[in-house]
Amino acid sequence: MTQPPSSPPVNHALCLGPLPDVASASFDIPRGACDTHAHVIGDGVRYPYVENRSYTPPPASEDKYLAMLAASGMARGVLVQVSVHGTDNRYMLDVLGRHRDTLRGVAVVNPDVTDHELQAMHTAGVRGVRFNVLFGGGVGLDALDLLAPRIARLGWHAQFLMDVRHLPDAMPRLAKLSIPCVFDHMGHMPVSDGMQHPGFQALLHGVKEYGWWAKLSGAYRISEQFDHYDDVTPWAQALIQAAPGRMVWGSDWPHVAIPRMPDTGVLRNLLPKWAPTDSLRRRILVDNPQALYDFPALD
Repeated sequence: MTQPPSSPPVNHALCLGPLPDVASASFDIPRGACDTHAHVIGDGVRYPYVENRSYTPPPASEDKYLAMLAASGMARGVLVQVSVHGTDNRYMLDVLGRHRDTLRGVAVVNPDVTDHELQAMHTAGVRGVRFNVLFGGGVGLDALDLLAPRIARLGWHAQFLMDVRHLPDAMPRLAKLSIPCVFDHMGHMPVSDGMQHPGFQALLHGVKEYGWWAKLSGAYRISEQFDHYDDVTPWAQALIQAAPGRMVWGSDWPHVAIPRMPDTGVLRNLLPKWAPTDSLRRRILVDNPQALYDFPALD
C-alpha cells in the first residue's frame, strides 16, 4: 500500500547512523530471545520517504539489521514500520517474507486498507498496527476506532507511540478496546517528571487492570543519564512488577531522531538491573514475545 499525497514537510533533520559494533552481553541470553522493536529503512528511492516526516534517517538495511540481531544474541525479532515510510510497508514486508519463522512485524495502515491487504500482511508475519502521535508520517488515534475491530479479527494488537503524559485523557477510550494495547518505550515520557505523574500511573494502572503491554525499550529517549540510564531503572522495575507476563524488550535499533547514539549492547545489558533473575529475563525475552507475536513454539 503506497502513501497518499501528504502535507508539506515539518522537519527533514538528518539522523545519526547506528554504531557499527554491539557491546558483549553481560548475562546469559536465553535460547529463543527476541528483540521486539527495531526498524528497517529503505534508501528513500525505491522505498520513498513521506514528505511530512519529522526526520531523515540513513538507510537501515535488512543485512545490517540481521547482523545487529545476531550480535545482540537475539534469535527472533519484531520489525516496526518506521514513520518515514508512512503506510508504505513494502520494505518491512519484503524482509518479513524472507524470515517467516524468526521475524514478525507491526504495520502502519490507513483505515481504507483492504481486507485482502491485511490478510497478506498477516501471512507475511504482521501481528499488530502502530498508532503514532509523536512523529510525522504516522497514523494517529483518529483511525483507531475504524481499525480496531478489523485487526481484532486477525488476532492483532494495537501499538502506541505516544507520550503517556497524555494517556489520562485517552484512557476511557483505550480501556474499551477489545484488542491488546502495547505501549512503546515505557510510555515515552521523561523520567524527570517522576513516577507519580498521572501519565505513568495511568500506564501502570492499564497494565495491571486492562491487560496492556509495555515495551522495555528506549531508555535513552526518556533518561537524563546517557549512557548508563540508572534513572530509568525504577520505571522498568515498576512496570515489570505490575505485569511480568506482559513485558517485552526492544532495542529500538537503529535509534532514529536522537542527538547522541547509544550502544545497542549497552541497552540490552540494562536487563539484569531491571529483571535480576534468569527466569524473569526468560519471560521477558522469550515467553512473552512468543505469545504476543505468535512465534512458533521452541523445539
